[in-house]
Amino acid sequence: MKLTWYGHAAFGVETDKAKILIDPFFTGNPVFPEEKRADAIADITHIALTHGHGDHIGDTLDIAAKTGATVIGNYDLIQWLQAQGLEKADFGNTGGTLQHEGFSVTFVQAFHSSGTVDENGVAHSLGMPNGLVFHFDDGQSLYHMGDTDIFGDMALIEELHQPQVGLVPIGDRFTMGGAVAALSCKRYFNFKTIIPCHYGTFPIIDETADKFVEAMDNSDAVKVPAVGETITV
Repeated sequence: MKLTWYGHAAFGVETDKAKILIDPFFTGNPVFPEEKRADAIADITHIALTHGHGDHIGDTLDIAAKTGATVIGNYDLIQWLQAQGLEKADFGNTGGTLQHEGFSVTFVQAFHSSGTVDENGVAHSLGMPNGLVFHFDDGQSLYHMGDTDIFGDMALIEELHQPQVGLVPIGDRFTMGGAVAALSCKRYFNFKTIIPCHYGTFPIIDETADKFVEAMDNSDAVKVPAVGETITV
């Protein structure tokens, strides 16, 4: 399985049977490597969304229109996107699992919020925020935590899914900071590979992964790719 970090919480996941974008925040993302855009969306089969904030929905509508990718997300979020013109989608809600060619994805809890404000200043709730657990036919299981704080029921996610790869928000202010994110990984999970995210994008969140790496005791499981870098797990 190949993983590419596009900055913030945006990742590309590629297996033999699927090519998935998670939270494709490209336009407006100050660290997104624009020269990677064509490769990032080429042959995309699915777009998976953790929640309805603009820095996670990102370029979903544009990419879906150009590629025909199926968009996966919470029911309320998908309903809102369909009202904006989205044509191809699959939806679920917390605790549910969706089956797709080569993989399944389960919606799990995240402690955050999810909503948007339209051009008229009207606020819209877009359902519950989620983490997403992927089980692949031909790759390791992967847990994108979404935007979240630590919570005790992470232990149940480990018990139910045993995710091998963790994509973990560490930037503080809107998510866990580095020390708390490290505690969540060490106390609740047995990840083989951990990739920190949701940092280094804007000045009001942590600029580097240093606090997380230090709190993880410089574990070999932690990989800190450069934006745009692809790693194989």
